[in-house]
Amino acid sequence: MNKTDFYNRFELDLGIVEKARHNPFYHVVQSELSDEMIIEGEHFIDLASNNYLGIANHPQLKLACIKAIEKYGSSLCATPVCSGYSDLHQRVEQKISDFTGIEQTLIYPSCYQANLGLFNAIANPEDIVFVDRCAHSSLLEGIKNSGCRISPFRHNNMDYLEMLLQKSGKYRTSFVVTESVFSTEGTIASFKEINDLCLKYDAIPIVDDSHGIGVLGASGRGILEYSGISDYQGIYTASLGKALANMGGVICGKASLMKWMQYYSPSLVYSTVIMPSALAGVETVLDIIRVEFPELSKRMWNVKRRIEAALISAGFDMTNGKAPITSVKSGNSLETIQLSKSFWDKRIMTTAFVYPSVPQHEGRIRLIAAANMREETIQRAEEAILQMKHP
Repeated sequence: MNKTDFYNRFELDLGIVEKARHNPFYHVVQSELSDEMIIEGEHFIDLASNNYLGIANHPQLKLACIKAIEKYGSSLCATPVCSGYSDLHQRVEQKISDFTGIEQTLIYPSCYQANLGLFNAIANPEDIVFVDRCAHSSLLEGIKNSGCRISPFRHNNMDYLEMLLQKSGKYRTSFVVTESVFSTEGTIASFKEINDLCLKYDAIPIVDDSHGIGVLGASGRGILEYSGISDYQGIYTASLGKALANMGGVICGKASLMKWMQYYSPSLVYSTVIMPSALAGVETVLDIIRVEFPELSKRMWNVKRRIEAALISAGFDMTNGKAPITSVKSGNSLETIQLSKSFWDKRIMTTAFVYPSVPQHEGRIRLIAAANMREETIQRAEEAILQMKHP
């Protein structure tokens, strides 16, 4: 095979985008995340980002990031195992542990890297992983790369999961893996039941709380608080780039395991450490949540309910998830992109999910309404949605 044949294999088929006369991906953003954003010179209502609490442009957060750059520079230009582990890094890890109620935390450059690095370090062919069939790509890829046995279970189906656990005795270790909030549907995992089953059958629960941390629970501490779980015996991962409005990811767990992971998780050991400005940002957001979460949460849920009500009134078929994610069932990939264009034409930015991110004919349009939406912006969104009457 020559080079031309090689590169021709990767020619992107844009037929479906051309047919829909719209590409919903990789739009160029030219502003910060307020309740509106500027995209390619036009003002759009932001119902696409994961800025749940609306604090990505909080003045206190901006100032903390600037001060961190002034003290540490833009980067420490090293992995944490070498000269990249600052006092700020150590302090933020402890604050995340205190926030989640888990013994020790490791901070990764992203949650995708955290999930990839986790399973390579803890699982091998002697083990089995039971994973919710709707779990995030990063979890599935991490599990596959470990070489362990994989057994998907029906989405949020506890009876089916228990049947699988009853048959897992021949494996060295059984893991049960789920997201806390499933980001395309807005459904919340039955994690209290999952944790109870793991205790009953001596399995290790692993939860990715990327869309739960800073969102779920009476004080925003995530799925463990929401589920009433204390003294958690499993493993916890999360993104720092959604409600926590920064970048990076974490793995939290028992101190003995985290200390071992510091040396045997390749995506931690061999990755340049997260930027100091992001660490300072996370630290500040945790402070903001501690003080402001009750009001931020109230506003977030209010906007979610209003956007959802407008979509229902307009005749859209909803997933009816219980998280502050509003998701529209949109059919096949072409129909999904066409619906995305309808929102785009109303100057509403949404997120489109098409195959293979979701199964064939199960496309979704996701809308996330942040706590920083002004009343006038909410009303404009409601009016625009109601004008999109869906048969």
